[in-house]
Amino acid sequence: MQVAPRLVVGLGNPGADYSETRHNAGFWFCERLAARLGVNLARESRFHGLAGLARAEGAWLLLPQTFMNRSGQAVGALARFHKIAPAEILVVHDELDIPPGQLRIKFGGGLGGHNGLKDITAHLGTQDYWRLRIGIGHPGDRNEVVNYVLKPPRKEESIEIDNAIDRALDLWPLIAKAEWNAATQRANTKPKEATP
Repeated sequence: MQVAPRLVVGLGNPGADYSETRHNAGFWFCERLAARLGVNLARESRFHGLAGLARAEGAWLLLPQTFMNRSGQAVGALARFHKIAPAEILVVHDELDIPPGQLRIKFGGGLGGHNGLKDITAHLGTQDYWRLRIGIGHPGDRNEVVNYVLKPPRKEESIEIDNAIDRALDLWPLIAKAEWNAATQRANTKPKEATP
């Protein structure tokens, strides 16, 4: 049975040096979701991050402050404390294999070399949690990936990513009601090209 998320995690790196970089797309989504739901994200040292409860939805929002490759430390701590099962967790992250402006929702499956997902999987002991993947595009060369994700998107990419996050926020009511199939179908549909 599909259940609504009780924990929504936005992935990114803490600090002003990283706030505008592609790797922080998960943070961008969670910050905007918190604003939309009126959730105050406060530093919670026991959860190694910024956290707040969306009371109406019964869902925690979490921005780990551990750096990307140790995201699981924060996710594991909050999930254990509040007895949240992996299937009740939605991780929102940047995705190299999807062009800017596109989204995908999926449950479980591979980690695509994403260090944040690797660490969360290690801490939860399973890959069976939901992911909302925000496309940032690929630099085209594997050796350029680290440099690419730690740089801000170009202006046109930034607009596309922003639009994708808007669409993701519009899917939240479906996700909050565990209407995963409808949310997935809408997320995975390519946006129509704007007519000039």
